[in-house]
Amino acid sequence: MRFALRYHAEYRYDAPVFDQHNVLRVKPATTPLQRVRGFRLAVEPNARTRSYTDYFGTEAIEFNVPGEHERLAITAEAEVTTEAPPQPEASGWETIREREYTDAGGEFLLHTDDEPQNGVLDELSNAILGADPPETVQRACDVIPERFEYRPGATFVGSTVDDLLEGGAGVCQDFVHLALILLRNHGIAARYVSGYLFAAPDDGGEDSVEVDTHAWLEALLPGQGWVGADPTNRRLAGEEHVKIGHGRFYGDVAPIRGVYKGAASNAEHDVSVKMTRLG
Repeated sequence: MRFALRYHAEYRYDAPVFDQHNVLRVKPATTPLQRVRGFRLAVEPNARTRSYTDYFGTEAIEFNVPGEHERLAITAEAEVTTEAPPQPEASGWETIREREYTDAGGEFLLHTDDEPQNGVLDELSNAILGADPPETVQRACDVIPERFEYRPGATFVGSTVDDLLEGGAGVCQDFVHLALILLRNHGIAARYVSGYLFAAPDDGGEDSVEVDTHAWLEALLPGQGWVGADPTNRRLAGEEHVKIGHGRFYGDVAPIRGVYKGAASNAEHDVSVKMTRLG
């Protein structure tokens, strides 16, 4: 599939700010299944940008606005072509215990500091366990949305897996964070993916839709590489998913991070993403 993407973020401050430094992660990734045909970035006030590849392989863009300003606008536009991934093949549990696999999985096999303790997740870990790693990944996509309600506003960007467990509801970010823990508990390397999902119906749907930043995961399956899986939508990732980048968790691939100086005590912001299906 071919998509045009437009990401627009606007920040309005209640007092002048200056010396603003930001890091953006908004450019779609280039992968074996995804090709970027063009990318443009505009920042107001005008700022010089610098691009680099971060530790996890995501393209990051830095910029600085030194002078005083009360408004910051960022617009990123891209054209992307995606392909449907092949269906995962069966693979035995013994393959993920081999040195070659654990070396490739690296830090995506490690547990994180915010993982619930005292066996809180034991029942869920048992519930997702399948006959082999690919089936376990698919079961994670089935079990999590069965047990937890998708409810925008139930959590916020800094919420933890404990918040999801206690509240019984969350959003895609929360579902992915939980899935990462469960898969790693079974020795499956898994990483957090940030991007967009084109959600319009294939037949008779709109060719242009407003979307939110979406999250899914990629699991390392022996002999098959990193395979995308979307626990929010109970499915493997497909050609409707446009990847921006990946990391251990959300904080590694947040769309924007930054600091500024000044007397502003409040910043209102609006973010919109438009995906248009081309041809």
